[in-house]
Parts: sequence; C-alpha cells; structure tokens
Amino acid sequence: MNFYVLAAGPTDAQTAWELLRQGGPMVWVLLLVSAFGITAFFERLLYYHRAQINASEFMAGVRTVLKNDNVVEAVAICDATPGPVARMAKLGILNREQSHDRLRELLDDHSRAEVPRLEKRLNMLGTIAHIAPLLGLLGTVLGFIKIFRGVWLEGNWVLANDLAGGIWQGLICMALGLAIAIPCTIAFNYLVGRKDDIALDIEKSNTELLNILTFELAAITGNSSSSVGKARKTVKAKSSREK
Repeated sequence: MNFYVLAAGPTDAQTAWELLRQGGPMVWVLLLVSAFGITAFFERLLYYHRAQINASEFMAGVRTVLKNDNVVEAVAICDATPGPVARMAKLGILNREQSHDRLRELLDDHSRAEVPRLEKRLNMLGTIAHIAPLLGLLGTVLGFIKIFRGVWLEGNWVLANDLAGGIWQGLICMALGLAIAIPCTIAFNYLVGRKDDIALDIEKSNTELLNILTFELAAITGNSSSSVGKARKTVKAKSSREK
C-alpha cells in the first residue's frame, strides 16, 4: 500500500513543557515515578548523612570514659550521637553485666535489626531505575499505535502532523524514561555504597565494643580488686605487727 504524506508548515520553537505534553498520558506516569525517586533519594541521603559518623573516634571516646568508670557519661555520649553505632554502644553499655555470649547475642541481634532500616526505600529507587525505561518503551509503543490507527482510519492519506505526533510521543516517552533511569541508577549505586560503609562500621564497632566490655573493663576491674585485696592484706599485717 502506498502512503502519501501531506507536508505541514513549520512550527515555532516549543518549550520543554510543551514537548512533554506531546508525550501522551505516559509522560504523567513517568513524572510521578520520578517524583517518588527524587523523594526516596533525598530521604536516604539525609538519613545516611546523620547515621554515618566517625566510628573509630566515637569508640575511642567511649573506651576512655568507661575506663574511668563513668558509665553515666558514656550513656550520655551515646544519646547525643545519632546513628546505629551509638545505639548499639548504648545497648552494650546498659547490658555490660551480661555474660560474654549473651552480650554478643544482643549486639548481633541489634546489628541485624539495623540492616532493614538502612535498606529502607533503596528497593524503591532500584525499582524505579529498572522500570523507567520500560515505561518509556510503553509510551513509544502507544505512540506507534496512534500512528497506525491513523493510517487505518485515514486510508492512504496521512497528515504529517498526525504522523509526526505519534513519533514525537514515542520519542519523548523513551527519552524521558532514560532520563529518569540513568540518574536513578547512579543514585541507587551511590546509596548502596553509603549503606555498605555504615554496615561495615556497625560490624567493626560491634566487635570493638564487645572487646571493651568483656575483656578490657574486666581486666581493669580485676586489677582494681587485686589492688584492694593487697591493700587490705598490708593493713592487716601492719595491725598484727603493732599488736
């Protein structure tokens, strides 16, 4: 079948908003999806910014305070510091009288509970990065359906405006889908890296805190007890000699 295209006159330069409006209904779906992606990204970015601290410096401060036998100040430091590492340190300090195995179990359970908090809304961002090109492709298919529907209704004569409108719709949707998917993929990988860094800090701090509470403080307590015992023996010996 031969198709004759009637040329249309040139159009004026169009704004970006006018181009998006020519993309059809799928453009609105893509814009809504992009809004969810932007919201998820900035929410996670702010959360990770607050959660990620200098774990080594924090644990060094907690160790110093605990060695001075100032538990109240150590808990206050944990309360004043945001993030999962500080919450884990507070839990360990408050349960420092527990046995080594029990304390390790508590800290491990807390570490596992923090992982879902870190991963919250990451799946949404990853899903958007995957489905945005598919939504754009769907818009492209709808645009070509519009073209061939026009051919079917008009017969051999197809106006250039109708033909170009369907192609425009398909290209705009595909371009918008890619424009959403590319930054979402970059943002997702960046946030996953931040999440992994925080998870690694939690794991390292978990081991360090367990060592502080069950070995270092126990050794200090043992040395203090032995010193007190020696002092008592010395006092008793002097008393017996004086008698």
